[in-house]
Amino acid sequence: MVELTDDLVIDKERTALVVIDLQKGIASRPTAPHDSRTVIANAARLADVFRKNKMPVFLVRVATTDADGLKPAADEQWSTPASMPADWSELVLELKAQPSDVIITKKQWGAFYGTELDLQLRRRKIDTIVLCGISTNVGVESTARFAYEYGYQQVFAEDAMSSMTAQLHANTVGSVFRRIGRVRSTDGILQALSD
Repeated sequence: MVELTDDLVIDKERTALVVIDLQKGIASRPTAPHDSRTVIANAARLADVFRKNKMPVFLVRVATTDADGLKPAADEQWSTPASMPADWSELVLELKAQPSDVIITKKQWGAFYGTELDLQLRRRKIDTIVLCGISTNVGVESTARFAYEYGYQQVFAEDAMSSMTAQLHANTVGSVFRRIGRVRSTDGILQALSD
C-alpha cells in the first residue's frame, strides 16, 4: 500500500473505531492480502489506543439464523453450513472487549441497516469513523457505503482489514474507499492519534 504523505488529523472528541465482524466464525477463514492474525492484531492495537484516549470503540458482529437471515434471489447464494459452531458469532478474544465498548449485532452485511449504530454514533457526537475488519469487500464496504451516504468522514485501516482474495481487497480499497474516505495504515492512524 502506498501511504499518502498528507498529514492525517483525527479529532479525538468526534472519532470512533468501528470493527467489522472480527468474530470466531469469520476470522477463522483464510484471508488475503493480510492473514486474519495480522488483521486482528492491528484492529486490537487500534482498539487499545482508542480506549486509552477515551474514544468510542464499536465492535460489530453478525449473528443470523435461517429464520431471520436475508434471502434475496441471487445467482450465487451463500448457504449456512448445516451446523454452525456455538461460538461462531463470538468476538475474537484478542480484541479484549471492554464494558465501555458498544457491541452491535447485525443480521446482514452492513453494520448500519437494522441496527442502532447510527443512533449510538450520533448520540456521542461522532462525525468520523475509522473502519477495519473482515471482509473488506463485504461487511466493511457495505458499512462504508452507508456511512458515506449518512455523511460520516471515514478513515480506512488498510492493513486491519482483508478479504477472501487479494484482488477483492484491492478492488474495494482502490475503487471505492479512496473515493469515500482516506486509506491509511494502522501505524499511520496510530501516529495521528499520538499527536
